[in-house]
Amino acid sequence: MAGLERDTAMVAGLGEANKDLANEKKRTSSEQSVDQDIDHELDGIHDGLDFPTEEERLSLRRVADAIPWNAYMIALVELAERFSFYGSTVVFTNYIQQPLPDGSHTGAGGPIGQSGALGLGQRTSTGLSTFFQFWCYITPLVGAFIADTRLGRYETVCWSVGLSIIGHIILIVSGVPGVIDKPGAIGAFVVALIVMGLGAGGFKANISPLVAEQYRRSKLFVVTTESGERVIVDPALTVSRIYMYFYLFINIGALIGQITMTYAEKYIGFWLAYTLPTIVFMISPIALFAGRNRYVRSPPAGSVLATALRLWRYAARGRWSLNPMKTFRQLTADDFWENAKPSNVVARGDEKPRWMTFDDIWVDEVRRGLKACSVFCWFPLYWLTYNQLNNNLTSQAATMSTHGLPNDILSNLDPLALIIFIPIFDRFIYPGLRRLGINFSALKKITAGFFTGAAAMIWAAGTLTTWLYFDAL
Repeated sequence: MAGLERDTAMVAGLGEANKDLANEKKRTSSEQSVDQDIDHELDGIHDGLDFPTEEERLSLRRVADAIPWNAYMIALVELAERFSFYGSTVVFTNYIQQPLPDGSHTGAGGPIGQSGALGLGQRTSTGLSTFFQFWCYITPLVGAFIADTRLGRYETVCWSVGLSIIGHIILIVSGVPGVIDKPGAIGAFVVALIVMGLGAGGFKANISPLVAEQYRRSKLFVVTTESGERVIVDPALTVSRIYMYFYLFINIGALIGQITMTYAEKYIGFWLAYTLPTIVFMISPIALFAGRNRYVRSPPAGSVLATALRLWRYAARGRWSLNPMKTFRQLTADDFWENAKPSNVVARGDEKPRWMTFDDIWVDEVRRGLKACSVFCWFPLYWLTYNQLNNNLTSQAATMSTHGLPNDILSNLDPLALIIFIPIFDRFIYPGLRRLGINFSALKKITAGFFTGAAAMIWAAGTLTTWLYFDAL
């Protein structure tokens, strides 16, 4: 998968994951009847729709709705941003690790040479690349908070795009002739990483939720297909499809950006490999401005993070112990969240904190949300293996016979495979599983992805071992 977008694919189905982890949320028939009455209220978005009966909910096949054009416009913004991001970063390893070729003032290695610039070695290359990835994962926390409390998602995305453009310009400066061979090139490069990371954080934290907001229907309704079959249009499946094709756009941008820039680096120089992505990135502000009156934009509603942390701290009172196992048992006990519900606080006669302005249902939502997020505990293992594509495997390829191919083209095989498989899974495999009554939920998809990633690294390790053996001979 392409860079940061593994998270988009994995997190896109967290609503489903939440359902998998919270079976207690399944509703009784009386609750469903209440919801059905609510479904029939007309709100301007669901006017004129045929809502399913209780029997139809259980018997009819469920399908996804059409994707609104607003979502495609935002996907175009993402495509341009990912083209620029990955088109630039794919050449980082060579730029940092490999030395400037003899007689070159651009870093280009030519048909048979190895491109390079700073010549700082593999350790520094891996360190700076890992720092940049870490930075790009920390800054979304700031971007999300700003969007939730101050600007809203659309405005935060716009400001982040501007910040990223500044970072790209600084990156171009670090690669132009006359600078690339000077000691100041590394300083400009590091500043560019920091600025680009800030822009990417504000962008990535908000672009994925913004694209999902473009689909406004939230209630099940019935339609008749051209074949005469009555089916239920499920908003959850529609959002899943939106994310799937959003991810397809991401990988199209990443693939084209990475392939073209590896050749630009090899035959022209790093200044071109940094300039062309910046030019393509200019599509993003144009598309954002052109659709400013068409996008569905939610105003900032405040961040619940601080309140959720206070709730957890309140629930954890008196449950700490010098014995780690005892602490773990008490923090995961069945009554952990129950004791923190406002109704139970009042019933015990305790003084209710001023920040406790929510009800018991909100506490249940926080509990389910945190439980669903436990799936992220396994992500570091995935990233530990995947990041080898952009660092060690690229460095390994530089020592092998590439027969004129850039060594950093290796990572492009991943987005190419995704572009092929995403439509196949959306049109054939997932619908086929649903027809067979197999609920291939988000958690099952993530688990299957982890096993596939592990198998890929076993194959890579075997390939490396074989290469070392024959190289020793």
